[in-house]
Amino acid sequence: MRRRRILSAVGVASAGALAGCGGRAPAGDGTDGEGASDGDEGGGGANDATAGEWPAGTYADYETATVTVTGADGEARGSVRAAIADTRDKRILGLSAAPSLPDDAGMLFVYDAPQESLTYIMPEMSFGIDIVYVDADRAITRIHNAPKPGPDEDGSEQRYPGSGQYVLEVPYRWTERNDVAVGDTLSFQL
Repeated sequence: MRRRRILSAVGVASAGALAGCGGRAPAGDGTDGEGASDGDEGGGGANDATAGEWPAGTYADYETATVTVTGADGEARGSVRAAIADTRDKRILGLSAAPSLPDDAGMLFVYDAPQESLTYIMPEMSFGIDIVYVDADRAITRIHNAPKPGPDEDGSEQRYPGSGQYVLEVPYRWTERNDVAVGDTLSFQL
């Protein structure tokens, strides 16, 4: 099944925007787009590949960064090798062309400035993901465990709001397995 994701940027002072994967042009102001990733239980099955194999395929030429989450106690919670989606086209494509995502990999969506209101939805997704919203200071502001849509759902009704300058997508329930929480911080070099 072709996987697609849509990001809606809806601000108090700006009009909403929608972008679809698979090359469909967005109908907004260019602050939109995002992607998908692999997951486990409820998310399409665990992946036994490693981040050494990521990014691959369509994403082979993407820049990467090691993203480490640190808790309030100063302890590292977990790390992923993330493909960087820092242009409008890359955010629109997201991970929709990825056949899978290693358990220790992800995608980091980077915006030029903080976004007041973002909503990720999951039309035609075939796996679940965790969606982690991160502010300009790299503190986690919101986490969603987003399961894959059910057999008779297209995912467009699943809405995952948040705000921030970065969005990290990782395999489904990665945040729970690594005890990641709102207020934890991300470190990475762009």
